[in-house]
Amino acid sequence: MKPPTHIETARLSLRKPVAADVPLIYAAYAADPAVTRYLTWRPHQSLADGERPFAEQQAAWESGKYFSWVITLKEQNELAGMISVRPEGWRVDLGYVLGRKWWGRGLMTEAVRAVTDYVLSEPEVFRVWAVCDVENAASARVLEKTGMRREGILRRWAMHPNAGDEPRDCFCYARIKGEAA
Repeated sequence: MKPPTHIETARLSLRKPVAADVPLIYAAYAADPAVTRYLTWRPHQSLADGERPFAEQQAAWESGKYFSWVITLKEQNELAGMISVRPEGWRVDLGYVLGRKWWGRGLMTEAVRAVTDYVLSEPEVFRVWAVCDVENAASARVLEKTGMRREGILRRWAMHPNAGDEPRDCFCYARIKGEAA
């Protein structure tokens, strides 16, 4: 899979991250405990906390391990979040984060739909899937609005250190090639 470095939607521009994004990511969402509640990492305490993840994203893109795009609003040219895909043969795992300032506007639904449509257009991909904490109703709704179907609950699936010290149950959602969104 060789994804594009840019994906455009009606309101959004998704692009490969650059070093100048690190402070913007920190300000937009990485330091916010409400945003990171159901993520697998703790809120950043400083800008330096974002340097290692940025370097990992760059290396992952080059190696094909996974691909991340920052989500920016076209009109304001403002960084709002990030979306990533991790190819695993014929299936691709999807993850995302959106700053609290932009919640409730349908922006993540738009980004997930665009990335999912792109991924499923690749000849070798037959499944896009994502998980979300069973208590993260907003994320579950995003996945449902993008045409993903809830396949079940993965018990004790993910560590969300901001929500507790034990693995948490997650809903598993997927969309397969040929299904309407």
